[in-house]
Amino acid sequence: MVWFKNVMVYKLTSELSLEGKKLDNLLQETKFTPCTQYDMSKFGWSSPLKDADLLYFSQGNQFLLISHKEDKLLPANVVKVETEQRITELEEKEARQLKKTEKQAVKDQVVANLLPRAFSKHQFTAIWLDLDSQLIYIDTASSKRAEETLALLRKTLGSLPVVPISFTLPPAEVMTNWIAKGHTPSWLNLLEEAELKSFDTDSIIRCKRQDLEAEEIAQHLQAGKFITKIAIEWETHLSCVLNEDGVLSRLKFADEVREKNDDILKEDVAQRFDADFLLMTEELKLFIAKLIEEFGGIKSRI
Repeated sequence: MVWFKNVMVYKLTSELSLEGKKLDNLLQETKFTPCTQYDMSKFGWSSPLKDADLLYFSQGNQFLLISHKEDKLLPANVVKVETEQRITELEEKEARQLKKTEKQAVKDQVVANLLPRAFSKHQFTAIWLDLDSQLIYIDTASSKRAEETLALLRKTLGSLPVVPISFTLPPAEVMTNWIAKGHTPSWLNLLEEAELKSFDTDSIIRCKRQDLEAEEIAQHLQAGKFITKIAIEWETHLSCVLNEDGVLSRLKFADEVREKNDDILKEDVAQRFDADFLLMTEELKLFIAKLIEEFGGIKSRI
């Protein structure tokens, strides 16, 4: 089961509904296939459940997909050295300088020759569609990686009107008030890590193993700095670093949560996957709902 380690949340701006069989047919059209010896990169959908035929997993209106990207690794310096050597040999042989287009053709040929020997890097990104709330959760803290997966889903479905979730109250302001004004919610524990920024200068302070209620931190806040990242814990549930854009990074579910389904035999992979997915999604839905409430609700878009 894919336990999310990061979370970026997007809001659907027009209602999306999915039907299993139709969805799988669409996913099959953009299914991941490995790179051939001539490919630099491939991107598509892989099954969330190992060795399963379906390219999605669902529970009611909750859908889990896995994007799979393979990139061939060709060190730029290797390509550069090989290309320069070939160009030098050709220019000496023909007693003339090659044109720009000819040099590019040499480089392309070098890349084509090196590709069959290149190593591959595989990247898997989980995307969970909560169609009851019309929210999309992506297991990454990278906007680029999230947008790549959303673009693949948009290509698969034909359209996908989404925007990053935004809040009525700026998270940086709310997080700052948790410490500066003692407004930390009763359900939340502040851990000993934070990032403070000054919005009128480039000044950044990063704290680790630091009591955030200490006088030193209070002085920085009084001087006009804001909390832009803070490590938090929802006790017996999860911990993470909350960022000013609402992104959750370094997400870790508590042992009390991860062990709840230990009574299910490991051999029963499908049942354990089903139970763990339900457990993870329920925990995250509750947590995100609590954060949304702290931030004054989801901001309406005009």
